[in-house]
Amino acid sequence: MSTPANDLRSWLTNCLLPGWIARAYDPARPGFVEYLTPDGTPELGEIGTTLVTARLTYVFSHAHLLGVPGALAAARHGIAFLTGACRRVDGRYSHSCNAQGEAVDDRSDFYDLAFVLFAFGWFAKASGDESVLAMAGEVMDFLEQELAHPAGGFREDTLDTQPRRQNPHMHLLEACHALAAVSPDPRWLATADRLVGLMRERMLDGSGTLGEFFGNDWAAFPGPRGLIREPGHHFEWTWLLYHHERLTGSTEARATAHKLHAFGQRQVDAPGNGSGLVVNEVDPAGRVLNGAALLWPQTEYLKALVARIEFEGDADAAARLDQHVALMFQHFVDRESGLWVNQLGENGKPIADRVPVRVLYHLVLALAEICRVREGGAAA
Repeated sequence: MSTPANDLRSWLTNCLLPGWIARAYDPARPGFVEYLTPDGTPELGEIGTTLVTARLTYVFSHAHLLGVPGALAAARHGIAFLTGACRRVDGRYSHSCNAQGEAVDDRSDFYDLAFVLFAFGWFAKASGDESVLAMAGEVMDFLEQELAHPAGGFREDTLDTQPRRQNPHMHLLEACHALAAVSPDPRWLATADRLVGLMRERMLDGSGTLGEFFGNDWAAFPGPRGLIREPGHHFEWTWLLYHHERLTGSTEARATAHKLHAFGQRQVDAPGNGSGLVVNEVDPAGRVLNGAALLWPQTEYLKALVARIEFEGDADAAARLDQHVALMFQHFVDRESGLWVNQLGENGKPIADRVPVRVLYHLVLALAEICRVREGGAAA
């Protein structure tokens, strides 16, 4: 399948995003649809999560900037639920709540809050509404005052859940980049710098692979979970680190991006990986631990390739980009409907399961990045 930029942009703005505005957003219902049944039917539940609300608020904010009609109204709808229901009277955000704002799960979760910050940054950019920047500052204050960990970084949540993970720290970096684009407050890039330093010092092992699960002191979590390496996160960090260099001039960021991308690329090119897809989990030596393939690691590989093209002029990455876009549509994404299969099993067959709407964030950002770089646009 040919994938010129104008073809992808047209599909993104005329098919994928309008279809998902219609599917996930109803102005008469608080929040957004969070899951589809395997046949694509929206599940109209009574419970909303901070995570999905924040991710879709980002999606529809970005859609507005791409010129999609009705997207800003959908983003405003998300902000209203995020700040009116998910945000409690004490200023904390519930992990999940009902339409009346009554907490179903009242813990405040670091991963959720990283996406709240990300949503605020993109909504401010799309709408020009700077009031959300003050709320972003309050969220960051909460993280620093209530969830900061003495060994560095942040606790998982207000329950001090274990193990600790690199993943929410990565998304906080992404949020800080988004907020730095719309706010003059120096805290966002300063925090981003600290997060990159933490990753390099505590999450990256001596062989240049990125751990997922850790104990309180940042030692690898005991047992099998401490060995898990996710190629998708290696690629996601690659993209972020190139943009961190762009924003801060950090040469260490690019050097680390090279290491992470090289490890991830070895897994894509591994002799036993006949599909060419990004598998879910390997160990530090590259031995496959979970050979199934989710959709989101494919999108993060695309973003890493785009970064290699933009910042390195990498012709090999350009060839691989077209190939992997084609693989993604072949195996996961239906061009007609804009729906997707979320995961292929190790046998390469689709796993029939409910479809998590939260994955739309990955797909939209990856496709928008491909279009931006191929069209020569400035970074967000």
